[in-house]
Amino acid sequence: MTERVLSQEAWIRLGNESRSVLIDVRTPQEWTEIGIPALEAIGKSLLRIAWDPSDAQGFLRKLNVAVPDRTTPLYFICRSGARSQMTAELAAWDGYTTTINVADGFEGPPDATGLRGRISGWQAAGLPIESVSRET
Repeated sequence: MTERVLSQEAWIRLGNESRSVLIDVRTPQEWTEIGIPALEAIGKSLLRIAWDPSDAQGFLRKLNVAVPDRTTPLYFICRSGARSQMTAELAAWDGYTTTINVADGFEGPPDATGLRGRISGWQAAGLPIESVSRET
């Protein structure tokens, strides 16, 4: 069963769980235009595997290569928590024992003006963010 946590709790748990991994399933365009979670302060690197709903097997192949140990705690993050929920459930189906969805996502829901990153999510929580160049 996939667990759901908010960004602030994910940050704390990622820092406390030495083997845990944060996987950003957004698109490369989102990574470059909006940024990515910065994990250096807790001694980790972000794993980026874009989710393409038409290629679940391709996603699983990349995940299996990047994280071969099925007991590794996996945290999944996307923009708002929807894609990351799907990928966390897919990873659980594939045999990963601890899958966690960062339910408020990187940007969270839009505010009254339609802008994201202000109500909830990684950005709104003030967690570390880094920019990504188009070459990466």
